[in-house]
Amino acid sequence: MAETLLIPFAYEYMRNAMLVSAAIGAICGMLSCFVALKGWSLLGDALSHAVVPGVALAWILGLPFALGAFASGLLAAWLMGFIRRNSRIREDAAIGVVFTAFFGAGLVLLTLFPSNLRLQTIVFGNVLGIAPADAAQMLIVAGGVLVVMALRGRDLMLWAFDATHARAIGLNTRLLQTLLLGCVAAVAVAAMVAVGAVLVIAMLVAPGAAAHLLTDRFGRMMAGATAMGAATAFAGAYLSYFLDGSTGGVIVSLQALVFLLVLLLAPRHGLLAGRRARRRMTLAAGGAA
Repeated sequence: MAETLLIPFAYEYMRNAMLVSAAIGAICGMLSCFVALKGWSLLGDALSHAVVPGVALAWILGLPFALGAFASGLLAAWLMGFIRRNSRIREDAAIGVVFTAFFGAGLVLLTLFPSNLRLQTIVFGNVLGIAPADAAQMLIVAGGVLVVMALRGRDLMLWAFDATHARAIGLNTRLLQTLLLGCVAAVAVAAMVAVGAVLVIAMLVAPGAAAHLLTDRFGRMMAGATAMGAATAFAGAYLSYFLDGSTGGVIVSLQALVFLLVLLLAPRHGLLAGRRARRRMTLAAGGAA
């Protein structure tokens, strides 16, 4: 039995997949705290889809895929903000229009310029076949995000909780927003290799949402989300070997399962805890009467 459980570690491609997935899961978990606090779930989804035309253009021009995807994501983020600031269009509508337009443009480019790029790989990822260059790009992205967090993490945390107060004490909130958008776009590019453009939003939301239910302190929330993202991504890649299923799909399904368990069982903010609290209030009110 023990030998069977160790089989995935005997293959280099599985070891690489588990390590890369864990690294991506950790960095996505860290950023998911900011995404959850700012209500940027739809924005993260938009950025993950907006990288598709960038990947296609990068192939056409002979540029690194990560560069094209990152530039495409930043352009999409800028367009969403421009439409929101200069029109009556609501933010969710602006996001929906931009990300569907970018995704559609990517599909057109992939059909007009046939290549060895497979749409399925872009949309659903292929961490089992990750190339050394892609792994190196992912590590560079993770390192860059860690540097940003080390230098401006406190400012970003204050801005995430109270943008008005951050602006009042002299922080450049537009720069902070651009930094965070850049980090989310970069991580979406890195995570696209593992789980694809469709599923990356789950890795940028689920760990932070689950950690938010477990603690009211941001430091603990970030640590918990980072650990949760890394552990579920590693375990998902490991389990996908035995299930013979999509690695990205298994990772995201595992993260969703963890979130549901936390939603139900969290000691202070879970559904069962809320039910017990309401029951105690009802009994106390009845006793007082």
